[in-house]
Amino acid sequence: MTIFNDIQHSIAPELKQLNESISSSLKTSNSLMNGIVENYLKTKGKQIRPILVILSAKMLGAMNQNTILGAAAIEMLHNASLIHDDVVDDADMRRGISTINSVWDNRIAVLVGDYFVASALNHAVKTSDIRIVDTISNIGQTLSLGEINQIEKARGHNFNENAYIEIISQKTASLFEACVKIGAYSVNAPEEEIEKLVSFANLFGLCFQIRDDVFDYFEADEIGKPTGNDLREGKVTLPLLYALSVKDHPKCAEMLQLVDNEELDSDSIATLIQYAKDAGGIDYAYAYMNSLREKAIKIMAELPDSPEKETFIKMFDFIIMRKK
Repeated sequence: MTIFNDIQHSIAPELKQLNESISSSLKTSNSLMNGIVENYLKTKGKQIRPILVILSAKMLGAMNQNTILGAAAIEMLHNASLIHDDVVDDADMRRGISTINSVWDNRIAVLVGDYFVASALNHAVKTSDIRIVDTISNIGQTLSLGEINQIEKARGHNFNENAYIEIISQKTASLFEACVKIGAYSVNAPEEEIEKLVSFANLFGLCFQIRDDVFDYFEADEIGKPTGNDLREGKVTLPLLYALSVKDHPKCAEMLQLVDNEELDSDSIATLIQYAKDAGGIDYAYAYMNSLREKAIKIMAELPDSPEKETFIKMFDFIIMRKK
């Protein structure tokens, strides 16, 4: 059993409540919507985000119904973003199954995604906690802006590490911050403890995205998805950003010219991926993730000891070590 399996097992009753809440709230009088949603929910993914909501509540107080409602809201909003992303990316597969847009069409996929968003907001309202409602509504805006900013930076060929960190903070880390806020709000935790946990979640989210980006530099059969997708979309992530900053590397100038092209073919992408590896980009990314972990542990040390506190640290380790 892996670290993450252990974590899931430790909160199995809470996760059961979560999934029952999501499933029941998405039932409609429309057979087409019901069939699509039921099929989609068969592959739940790791559910890292609602797990963070639950752990935050248990760490800072006594978990309650608002915790489950908030966790369900976050999970449905996250899934809405995935459904919409598949439309934007024209993706055929997600979690090993065909995407909604590939089985039906973009119109159906967008409507299903919208239904998930509305259901997320409905769950937030049921908490009667304006802080939770505010967090859910704001994170929807932040995620959308993060994606737009990334597209804009890619089109402008802004190959800058600080810009990259700013983007992933907005489009990824912000959602993890929202998770711990909602868990903490659901148990009325002290503001000082919430701030510390949010700082931890920011570092966790940055690490999550960097690890996800590293996957793109390895063969598809190793990670279960195509390689080089980020570069095809004009996204230059941390390993290559670092490699392009190694000015004394004999191929650096050539690679800077190559990556500046408006479109990259498969050979160019393969060349850039290999250069990122040869120039130490992957090692740099792992070193960066480990530095984030060190900062996260220092923050967590300022919070009261609890089993959940140890679990948060294990989750951070899992993110760095995960294979997919």
